Amino acid sequence: MIRSAVVGTGYLGKFHAEKYHKIKDTQLLAVVDSDEATARKIAKSVKAQPLTSYKELPALGVECASVVTPTSTHFEVASWLLENGIDVLLEKPMTTTVEDARRLIEIASSNGRVLQVGHLERFNPAFRAMKEVLNRPWFFEVRRIAQFTGRGADVDVVMDLMIHDIDIIAHLVNQPVLKVEAVGIPVLTGSVDIANARLTFEGGTIANVTASRAAFKSERSIRIFQPDLYISLDYGKKKLKIYQKTEGFDSLLGIPKIDIKELKVEERDALEHEIDSFLRCVRERGTPEVTGQDGLRALELADRIRMAFAEHLQSLGFDSSSFGEAAAARAAG
Repeated sequence: MIRSAVVGTGYLGKFHAEKYHKIKDTQLLAVVDSDEATARKIAKSVKAQPLTSYKELPALGVECASVVTPTSTHFEVASWLLENGIDVLLEKPMTTTVEDARRLIEIASSNGRVLQVGHLERFNPAFRAMKEVLNRPWFFEVRRIAQFTGRGADVDVVMDLMIHDIDIIAHLVNQPVLKVEAVGIPVLTGSVDIANARLTFEGGTIANVTASRAAFKSERSIRIFQPDLYISLDYGKKKLKIYQKTEGFDSLLGIPKIDIKELKVEERDALEHEIDSFLRCVRERGTPEVTGQDGLRALELADRIRMAFAEHLQSLGFDSSSFGEAAAARAAG
């Protein structure tokens, strides 16, 4: 039995606790939250010990932990756990700065610890089914639209929502990004709430990515075009359709014949799959499916997008300091 804990029991943290409690080959020893009443409530539901400080975990013999705290605390919490012998599943975004992400990778390596980053869409069964049929993606059209909930408002929409898709695209293309063009505006908070980015990769692949947390409906979709093939995926509904050109000609429409397939998607809980994968790495001392380097790559690209906001605003004659200076400082680090 792997002895585990969850640090941070907010909206997402409580789901982490429920999954650890459900998985048979791990024992959830503790849940940690700075709010004692919250810690007690969640701990009671999963039969774990409530704590208000993560620094109490080593004394309990905890071997691994999910860190599901606000992004601004990720480095502080995760670095301490790694330095004190605890493997970490760290929610996305990895940290608030590129420099902190690099340091966290070094800390995990020097202490021989597992560091997995929680880019959950990698474990979405619909994404995994789609990945099986990809071979040469040329163009991505991605939309991640959500209603404003207040969760994740300590960062902008790129770090809150778009970073999911940044990770997915960078993972699938696996080539350096040559050019970033982006626009973004604040609507409901003091930071960017609606953003669009156009990414050009070495080799010619292009991705058009839109994210918003100021909508009245939700959408999580990705369309991918490659030679003779078009793939449409709805993450939420777990619907995957493939449109492929076949031999023959449709004389009525005046186009080549198109074969349309809707693939059956495995019904599996993505978060449970993610935690299962993490626990397997803890047990076998293996390499996580989403590594610290993956988290760093997504963070570096996020900062390039945010700097592109500033460049666009400057070209229009607006003061861009609130959008670009912090990102520039992070990237320089």
